[in-house]
Amino acid sequence: MSGRVVALDYGSARCGLAVSDPTRTLATPLDPVLQPATRRGFGRLVAVIGALEPQVVVVGLPLSLSGADSEQTRETRAFVERLRDRLDVPIEVYDERFTTKLARRSGGAKAEDSRAAAVLLEEWLTRGPSNEPHPDHTEEP
Repeated sequence: MSGRVVALDYGSARCGLAVSDPTRTLATPLDPVLQPATRRGFGRLVAVIGALEPQVVVVGLPLSLSGADSEQTRETRAFVERLRDRLDVPIEVYDERFTTKLARRSGGAKAEDSRAAAVLLEEWLTRGPSNEPHPDHTEEP
């Protein structure tokens, strides 16, 4: 498959973003969008995603260490539903456990949220095209 993929590390204060190149080889962190839970912030986020023209949007799902849903998981699922109402591209959720920790280790000039989105995107891209879900991948109906 080809075409850009956008990854989001959602948080109500900031939403980290990363985008792949069209060949889905590289993941590049972008500036985060502030306050994506507000109408204005959500509108900015939708505009940024639209301008990138992705084929797929991947949203990190913050499961607890045991794999269970938490309050943040439920908030993220509601955010994904809002995105599905506004975007005309497939949206997947993907287990983001440990992405922030890996982003902290990697360092870099971009915000930690966006570095975490890049780690998430790299993991998703590594999975490769498949009809079988990755064991840590959670796809919404």
